[in-house]
Formats: sequence, structure tokens, C-alpha cells
Amino acid sequence: MTVIEWLADRSPKQRLALAFAAGLVSALGFAPVEAWPLTIAGIAALILLIGPAPGMRTALATGWWFGLGHFLLGQYWIAHAFQFQASMPSWLGWIAVLLLSMLMAIYPAAAAGIAWRIGRSRLPWQVAAFVPAWMLTEWLRGYVFGGFPWNPLGVTWLPLAGVAQMAAFIGTLGLSGLMTGAGGALALGIGNHRQLAGRIVSGIVAAGIGGTLLMNGPTALTNTRLHIVQANIGQHEKWQPETEARNLRLYEKLSQAAIARSGPGLILWPEAAVPEILDEEPLLRRRLGAAIGPGSLLLTGAPKAIRNRDGAAIAARNSLFVIAPSGQWLDRYDKAELVPFGEYLPLRTLLTAIGISRLAPGDLDFWPGPGARTLQLPGFPSVGPLICYEVVFSGHATDRADRPQWLLNASNDAWFSDGGAWMHLAQARLRAIEEGLPVARATPTGVSAVIDPRGRVVTLLGRNQRGVLTSRLPAALHATPFGRTGEALPVGLALLLIILVVTIARR
Repeated sequence: MTVIEWLADRSPKQRLALAFAAGLVSALGFAPVEAWPLTIAGIAALILLIGPAPGMRTALATGWWFGLGHFLLGQYWIAHAFQFQASMPSWLGWIAVLLLSMLMAIYPAAAAGIAWRIGRSRLPWQVAAFVPAWMLTEWLRGYVFGGFPWNPLGVTWLPLAGVAQMAAFIGTLGLSGLMTGAGGALALGIGNHRQLAGRIVSGIVAAGIGGTLLMNGPTALTNTRLHIVQANIGQHEKWQPETEARNLRLYEKLSQAAIARSGPGLILWPEAAVPEILDEEPLLRRRLGAAIGPGSLLLTGAPKAIRNRDGAAIAARNSLFVIAPSGQWLDRYDKAELVPFGEYLPLRTLLTAIGISRLAPGDLDFWPGPGARTLQLPGFPSVGPLICYEVVFSGHATDRADRPQWLLNASNDAWFSDGGAWMHLAQARLRAIEEGLPVARATPTGVSAVIDPRGRVVTLLGRNQRGVLTSRLPAALHATPFGRTGEALPVGLALLLIILVVTIARR
């Protein structure tokens, strides 16, 4: 009995259970495990399970159960954030993970349904349809329901650095297509279509060899010195009034020690490192300017108040400020991609009435900024800021009309579990490859890092460590094809492929 015959002989409930297990297995390819062969195996199992489906409803259910397992394991870290919320019980975090995973599972369900409809139990056509269907549904995941593109399938290629370099041409979405293609090749091999499977594998190997050639040579470094301050201040002590003064002194002390040891440069503090309304506190700004001294600039996260005509605060922005030694703030970036339930509460009136609040402290919701922009830093290379999980949005990292020379991901990974923090770092590495730009990450509890434009980690400071990561800024590459076109190329390829598959399959 072949594998396909064995699967066809299972009951509908057994096949759904197998799909759920395949989803769990596929998520082991994400950081920190990075078992990418298991991702290929999980995708292959899903494709083989779609075939025996007697109808569209069963095919959709197969994809949904796969997605549920896939996202449960890939998003479990969200439950960790509820440990720091006094107004809601911590167990509610696991309910949030389950509900979010159930919602996100709609996308693999749609991909499975499309593959079943086009393939009609013909395995090669199911594979050919599944690849672009997954790409398109994953792309939609970044926009629908506010957008939550966490852990795209393409991130599992990072351990194979050569293949990962293809993100400079086809983006993370294209890498996801290569991963589903690899899973499809395994399914074809199991289904006795070995010649076709071999062709797919040969194409992926060729991409890996080409990417490896691009990575020849060491990381080129500029003369710009970075001091990334990781104070190891946990979320449970971050917003306590009695600890705010101590935390600020710690950031200042660590910064001054790094400057005394290695010289002035760019001082990078994490998201919301300063809890005060920085643009309204001139004395505080002068204090910060005096702390960094001549020849340096401070880039720090801090809130910005939005006030009405009477001066009352009606909302806030999650911002990054550039502070000069004089205490003047030179520029500011406002976070554009806000976290629902984290930084603002949808349906606030209804949810507040039943006891649900947002995770970030305070009564005011944050408002989004206008989007990606480049900050000019006097005496230093221009920077494109990305606050927290903005770094996971492929194709939205830079202002293409004013390309920066590096990216700064100022984040508060104290919310995250250890696994979630390493997942966050992996997605920042993909932005570096896509844009051909170095990325510096500043977090309060790790993982802080400097990443070169090939996605290689130059240096890092791990979880729950206190210190300053001092490094020279890697040099940027020329604008990549993806950096110039964004998601248009991989989305266009996916649309073209699915049109071709539908046309040829009907004939």
C-alpha cells in the first residue's frame, strides 16, 4: 500500500488529525528550532492530504486544521505578554493565541481549497496550484484584519543562507513559494512523480548555489560606531513609577561607559526606553544630551502626546526621537503599524465593558504615523526606523523615494517569550536581505543585534543580558531588485503562475 493509498483509506476525522499534526511539525522550521526539513515534510503532508478530500468543504477543513497547528506553535509567545497585564488574567493569553490561530488558519484553508479545486485529485496540478495559492494568501495575511504577517513560511530558509539570498530578488513571499515548492517536490516524489520532483529540487539547489556566490567575502564595515544599550529591564518593572528614575539612570550609565570605552557614536535605546513625553520635557532632553556628550546622537523610543485645542491629551504616538548633545530633538518617527489589543483596543466601548483592555498601560490609544520615512542624522548615515513588529512587514521597511543607509529596529521584546524574541530577530534578518541594508536591533531584554545586508548576524547580545553592544555599522549594498519594486514582483509572479495553471489544467 502506497502512502497516498494509506491516506485515502483514513477516515475524515483521522485525516484532519493528521493535518493538524502536520501543521505543528511544519512550525518547527521557525526560530529558535529552525528544523527546516520538518517544514518541508509538513507542507508535503498537507498537499497529500488535500488529494483524498471528497469535496471542497473537506479540502478547506484540511487546510484549516493544518493552519491551526501551524499558527498555534508559531504564535504561542503571545500568551507570554498577558503575564504583565494586571487587569486581565494571564490564562486569557492562551485563549488569545487560540482565537488568533483559528483566524489565521483561514489562509492555509483557502490555499488548500484552491489547490483542490484546480488539481481535482491530480497531484502535479495540485502542487502547481498550491504554490501560488499559498503565496497569495500569505500576502493577504499582511493586510486583511489589520495585517499580521508574523512568521512567513519563507523565514524557514534562513539556515540555508544561499537560498535565503533570493529574498533580494523575490522577497520573503518568493521564499515562501520556494518552501511550498520544496514541500510539493517531496509530495511528488512520494506520489511517484520523481522526474518532476527532481526538476523542482534542481531549481531550488541552483538558487541556493547562486545565493551562496553572492555571499562571498566578509562583511564590509563603515566608520560609524553604534552603541546598542540593552539594560535588561523586564516588562514587569518597566512602567512602575518607583523604577522609572532608576531605569533612566541605568541607560545613561551604560551609554556613558560605552562612550568612554570606545568613543562617541550613535547611541541606540529600545522602544519606549523613555516613558516621559520627551518633546514636552526640555530639562529631560538636556539631561540626555549631556549624558551622551559631544560627537554622539541618541536615538530612543518615547511616547508623543496628541492634544486637543484645550491641551488635553486625546491619544498618543509610539515614537522614536533623535536627540542631539544640546538636548534639542532633531527629528521624530511615529510608528505606523500598531498592534491591535497591544497599542489600541478595537471596539473599545464594547470590550472595556466586558473587562478586556489593551496590553500596554495607559487609558489612551495610540494613533498610527504616516508610514515609512528616512531620518537624516547630522554627521551620520541616514536611517529608516522600524518600531517593534513593523520589521515583520515585507516591502514596507523603507521610503523608496528616499532610501536610507541602514535600518533601526527599536523594539520592546520584553513582551515576548524567548522563542518569540528569536523569531523576531529572524524576520529582521529577512528585511536586511530584501533591502540590501544593514539592520541594528535595540531591545531592553534581547535579542539586540547588528545584521549585515546579507542577513548575517555580525554581533548580538542574547536574552536577559545587560550590556552595550558596540559595533561598526555594516555598509549598505546597492538597492536590490526587491528594494526597488517591493511586493509587486512576487505577487505578480504568483498571479501569473496561478492563471497559467488554471488555463493549462482546464485544457
